[in-house]
Amino acid sequence: MHTTSKHAPFASGRSIRLAVWIGLTAALLLFSACTGANPLFVPPAAATSTPLPTVTPTPVRVLAGALIDDQGLDIAERRVIDVYERLAPSVVNVTTRILRRSFFFDVSPAEGAGSGFVLDREGRILTNYHVIQNAQEIQVILDDQTFGATVVGVDAGNDIAVLQVDAPAELLVPVELGESASLQVGQRAIVIGNPFGQFGRTLTTGVISALNRTLESPDGRAISGIIQTDAAINQGNSGGPLLDSSGRVIGMNSAIFSPSGTNAGVGFAIPVETIRRVLPEVIELGRYRHPSLGIRYLYPLTSGLAETLGLSVDQGLLLVQFTQNSPLASAGAKGAQEEVIVGMQRVYVGGDILTGVDGQIIGDYDDLQNYLEENHRVGDTVTVTLRRGDEELAVEVVLVEE
Repeated sequence: MHTTSKHAPFASGRSIRLAVWIGLTAALLLFSACTGANPLFVPPAAATSTPLPTVTPTPVRVLAGALIDDQGLDIAERRVIDVYERLAPSVVNVTTRILRRSFFFDVSPAEGAGSGFVLDREGRILTNYHVIQNAQEIQVILDDQTFGATVVGVDAGNDIAVLQVDAPAELLVPVELGESASLQVGQRAIVIGNPFGQFGRTLTTGVISALNRTLESPDGRAISGIIQTDAAINQGNSGGPLLDSSGRVIGMNSAIFSPSGTNAGVGFAIPVETIRRVLPEVIELGRYRHPSLGIRYLYPLTSGLAETLGLSVDQGLLLVQFTQNSPLASAGAKGAQEEVIVGMQRVYVGGDILTGVDGQIIGDYDDLQNYLEENHRVGDTVTVTLRRGDEELAVEVVLVEE
């Protein structure tokens, strides 16, 4: 016989509540295992104490991989701005007054303009020789004030001139000379100058686009080690500084290559290593003493000329004539002994052939000049290699002033 308990509905509801309680407990335990939190922990009331100060960081944003400061400037922009703010007061405008003779031999004044920069607080200014060449009057504009300038010394062979101004010390902000021996193509290059003689303290930027170019100086000498840059350089920028990204002078702007006379992306600067070498003598003596072997005339050999003359070597300098009191002649070198006609030209032959100095091969006169300039001073002793017929000679020579 089937019977129904009156307690059956109660028993069923309790079972459901028990199952729900067990399920919730299991869920809480699972949450505790996963998170490490105690689901039954009730935090105590917060203790009263002095709150820690709030630190607000400097806002920096990352935009396309570049760090941007709170003024919206990236690192590269900030460095260029810093260079300009520090170095612009060091850059001066140089104006000149030159007397020129017209086609009809009338003498009339003409004005020129260039740039320069402060070397020290004694008022010495560095600029290009060609900026002040033949000038009857020179003025320097420094911080919108004009000062008369005198010439301390020049070196036309390296296109360098040093001026002197009598300006208050607080206006004289010297530059820092860097170094150019380890420069690399692609490094940033910054120019500050006076383009066209009317836009003072103009900044342009670019990169070093080539190294070890050769430039002809105002007196026809070859200047080696020239820095090439694509930073905009125009007439009036000559004599201004070429700077690295730290604001150190790595060169002095000297020339541009441009068929139109304006910037075409190829500018040239005299390296600071040359400036460092030349400056002490220019300041002390008023000139730079270029070292010389005492050669007046020579022929650079070519294979064709060597073959025509029946020479034993086809590279070197065929010596023709020496200067008075030439150290090379005093060491026993011989000049031309006779003349012959080669084609339609008179050639002086029979002299020794200079093939090397201190073991360095000399192929033309620029090789000789550049080696002596970059490695020696007046008074140094060098070993010169000569070829006399089939005989090779080595003589020691003390360099003299050219």
